[in-house]
Amino acid sequence: MANITATMVKDLRDKTGAGMMDCKTALNETGGDMEAAIDWLRKKGISKAAKKAGRAAAEGLVGVAVGKGAGALVEVNAETDFVARNDEFKGFVKAAADLALAEGGDLEKLLAAKHGTSNVQQTLTELVAKIGENMSVRRTVALSVNPGVVAAYVHNAASPELGKIGVLVALKSTADEGKLSALAKQIAMHIAAANPLALTPEHLSKDVVERERNVQWELAKQSGKPDAVIEKMMEGRMRKFYEETVLLSQTFVIDGETQVSKVVEKASKELGAPVAIEGFVRFQVGEGIEKVESDFADEVAQMAGTR
Repeated sequence: MANITATMVKDLRDKTGAGMMDCKTALNETGGDMEAAIDWLRKKGISKAAKKAGRAAAEGLVGVAVGKGAGALVEVNAETDFVARNDEFKGFVKAAADLALAEGGDLEKLLAAKHGTSNVQQTLTELVAKIGENMSVRRTVALSVNPGVVAAYVHNAASPELGKIGVLVALKSTADEGKLSALAKQIAMHIAAANPLALTPEHLSKDVVERERNVQWELAKQSGKPDAVIEKMMEGRMRKFYEETVLLSQTFVIDGETQVSKVVEKASKELGAPVAIEGFVRFQVGEGIEKVESDFADEVAQMAGTR
């Protein structure tokens, strides 16, 4: 049997909102597998949490840079938020974003790009030595479109073009660039808030869809109804899933009532030219990274040999 620690139980509770005993049971039933435990709770109807990302525990900043028909995001991590507020660190992230745009969102090329008297990687190494805290350029990406515009939005901004969440949206159209950019900015704000997984249902990972279908099937079976009826129920359940996770199917947070696809259709008519969302990307600092948290008192006790 897996060794289920209090920290594991707490992490599962933070992710699902389920009770402590339910979380412990779920972890025991799944051999300590966190993702399987989340699904176990959902199948039991104990947790309504879907696939919430693990607690975004790593610190740092996301930087954005936008040019004509193109944009780039870069995430640079640090150990503490104190460093993330450091002006020298912020300057480095902004410069890295600009270089990421020039290098087309290629991480290897970005790290080798000229920065000051050396390159990005060497500058970062020197910054680590100077500040005394580990840092890393974790990832970068770029979007481009022609004809059309790429717009960016930064949430929880530490300064212009730097923040905890960064979004890029590419709109393909021959419409007026100013009006197109305004629409793209609003869609980027929506993406920051709603965190869609894909543009359309077809763009969703097959594994993600299959996992959701399995969870919803188990929940529907609890009704005791025949499989034929459950299949009908599944259509509605999966439709709701797509409405929550697919950008074009989501309700636009700006007005709280219109489907994003309808917003784009309306814009096409008003701007006098077809408008299409060519692509989008959303970075949140530390998403998918779990910080190892330790109990300081326990550490001291262990060092003293009392535990």
